[in-house]
Amino acid sequence: MSEAIALEAPVWVDSKNAIEKAVHEFEDQPALAIDTESNSLFAYQERVCLIQISTPTNDYLIDPLAIEDVSILGPIFANPHQEKIFHASEYDIICLKRDFRFSFSNLFDTQIAARILGYPQFGLGAMLQEKLGVTVDKKYQRANWGLRPISPVMLDYARLDSHYLFDLREILAAELVQQGLLPLAQEDFRLACEAKNHVNGDKSQNCWKVAGSQSLDPQQAAILFELCRYRDEQARKMDLPLFKVLSNELLLSLCLNPPATLLDLKQDHGMGDRMIQRHGRGLLEAVQSGLAQPPLRRGPRVRPDDRLIKRVEALKDWRKNMGKELKVESDIVLPREIMELIAEKNPGNHQELKNLMQQVPWRYDHFADSILNVLKKLEA
Repeated sequence: MSEAIALEAPVWVDSKNAIEKAVHEFEDQPALAIDTESNSLFAYQERVCLIQISTPTNDYLIDPLAIEDVSILGPIFANPHQEKIFHASEYDIICLKRDFRFSFSNLFDTQIAARILGYPQFGLGAMLQEKLGVTVDKKYQRANWGLRPISPVMLDYARLDSHYLFDLREILAAELVQQGLLPLAQEDFRLACEAKNHVNGDKSQNCWKVAGSQSLDPQQAAILFELCRYRDEQARKMDLPLFKVLSNELLLSLCLNPPATLLDLKQDHGMGDRMIQRHGRGLLEAVQSGLAQPPLRRGPRVRPDDRLIKRVEALKDWRKNMGKELKVESDIVLPREIMELIAEKNPGNHQELKNLMQQVPWRYDHFADSILNVLKKLEA
C-alpha cells in the first residue's frame, strides 16, 4: 500500500452538494475509471456500499449509504461518448443495475482485455504488479464495506482499485491494437454492458439450489423446503447472509436424519449449545412441518433433444481446441450463450449463422466457416 502515500487524498463524497460537484467534474472527462464495493458477505440483501470513480487527477469515493439519491450518476454511466474503465466489470454492473437501475455504454474492461490477450494471471493485483510495478494489498477485498466510518487504510485500498486503471487501460489497448484484437475486445465490452441484474428477495424458494438436494427423496425435500424457509426468516431478522445463519451441510443433515428432540440436534448433528439455544426449537418445528407436508418433487425436467446435445458438445470441443490454438480460454473464442443459441437454431448457411452472431461480428468473420463445418459434419 506504500504507493498510495504519495497520492493526493481521495475526495470523500457523502452529500447531495458533494455529489453534484463531483458530477460536474466528471462531465468534462473523456474517460472515467470505476469500481464498487459491496457487503455481500455481511448482509441478507447485499447492496453497493461504495462507488469509486477516478479521473486522471483525482479519486472520488462516493458513499451511497449516506446520499439519498445517486441517480445523478446515471447519465454518466449511460453516456456513449464517455468511456468507463472497469476491471472485471460484470459484478459491478450487475450490482449498480440492481440497486440504482443504471444502464451502461462505452466500456473498457481491463480484465476482459487481459483475457483476450491470453494473460494467465488477469486479476487486478497481478496485472498492476506486472504492468506497472504496483503492489496492492488485497486483504480488504472481503471486508465489511457497510460499516461506517470506513478506516483510512480501507479508503486507500478502495481508491487504488480505480486509480491505476487509466495507465493499465492504455497499455492493454496498445497491445490489443498491435495484435489486431481490439475489435474482438470491443465486442465483449458491449456484451459486458448488457450484464443482467438479479433481484434481492425471498431466498427460501431456492431449496433446490442447496448442494446435495438432488439426492433427497421427496419427503426429505419437503423438510429442506421448510428448513430453508426458517433460515430465510432468521437471516432477514439478523440481516445476515444465509450461510452465516445455518450452513447448507447442516440443513441436509437434518433432512437425511430428522431430529425429534433438542438432544438429537446435539448428538446426531453436532450443534453446539449456543446454536441450539438460538435455533433449536425453530429447526425442530421446521422439520415437523416438513414431515407433515406432501412430498415435494422437482418440476419435470425436459431432456434436450439428443441431436441438440451432440451439437453443443461438438461446438464445445471446437471452441476448446480453437482456444488452445489461440492460447486463450474457450469462452473468448465463443461466449457460452451464443454457442448454445447456435446449437439450438442449427443454422444451415452463412446468412442464418450471421443473424445469430449479430452481437459478435468479429467472431463471425473469423470463425463462421469453422462453425458451419462442425455442424455439417454432424448432419452428415
